[in-house]
Amino acid sequence: MAELTVTTQSWPLRGRFTISRGARSDVNVIVAQLRDRGHEGRGECVPYARYGESIASVRAQIEGLGEAIASGMSREDLQQALPAGAARNALDCAMWDLEAKHAGKRVWELAGLPAPKPLISAYTLSLDTPEAMRAAAESHAHRPLLKLKLTGSDDLARVRMVRQGAPDAAIIVDANEGWSAEDYLELAPALAKLGVQMIEQPLPADKDAVLRDMARPAPVCADAACHDRASLARLKGLYDIVNIKLDKTGGLTEALALKRDAEATGFGVMVGCMLATSLSMAPGVLVAQGANVVDLDGPLLLAKDRDPGLQYEGSLVHPPDAALWG
Repeated sequence: MAELTVTTQSWPLRGRFTISRGARSDVNVIVAQLRDRGHEGRGECVPYARYGESIASVRAQIEGLGEAIASGMSREDLQQALPAGAARNALDCAMWDLEAKHAGKRVWELAGLPAPKPLISAYTLSLDTPEAMRAAAESHAHRPLLKLKLTGSDDLARVRMVRQGAPDAAIIVDANEGWSAEDYLELAPALAKLGVQMIEQPLPADKDAVLRDMARPAPVCADAACHDRASLARLKGLYDIVNIKLDKTGGLTEALALKRDAEATGFGVMVGCMLATSLSMAPGVLVAQGANVVDLDGPLLLAKDRDPGLQYEGSLVHPPDAALWG
């Protein structure tokens, strides 16, 4: 039966990365490794304080299942043993990886999915002054899709400056719950006129009911408001798109189910990520096939990535090699 090992790792970022909730210069991840019959499966997660998680709490959740895993816990059992969140994500993805290694197949074959294809990912510009964001946009003007971190004050100036710096790039914006309803009413029409194609999580998730009665100059995407399939019923009429992140869904198993149900319910789909390595992104590449928006740029924002990692050609991300995951 599988032996569980849990490690915590720190990965430096290329520079300081800022969103409306704060700034950071490195990212801490947890890796779950399952070893069984000469094979190893790995999964990576990022504990997120916004959702009440810490390195210590997530490690404790994962390690607490060591005995059950050694006794033969299945991936189906795991869905009931842990709630949606980072801990279940690391274990779920490690189980998929180990199952694929045992079977001598790729994860997409086991899941009954078509072979994945390369995808265009957004590239994220950190929250900064309008002038600094224009300079960043100029450096990445060759990328087809830029995602801008916003916060409310001076956001219109930020987007105007980015549009000047990258006139040909498509733009989406992410307020990370940093706007008020008044901000949305003022900014959404102006940003749409600047060509902004999507507004992600403009309002706090617990104050988003007002979106039901507001116009949509650009589609609005749920991030903090959407975790797993149980989220969907409340989001209908409030959002047009849902952002699927494996650290929120609790792994690939629920992410695929959420994608299926979201599309069946009429939502558009975005597949996003936390700041993390290619090991975190790899399962997301499978979920992102056919998505309306792909945001799997985490490794591009790191000072270094895993070796082997995902292959990026500019903003084009290729499916993972089996040596990385799956």
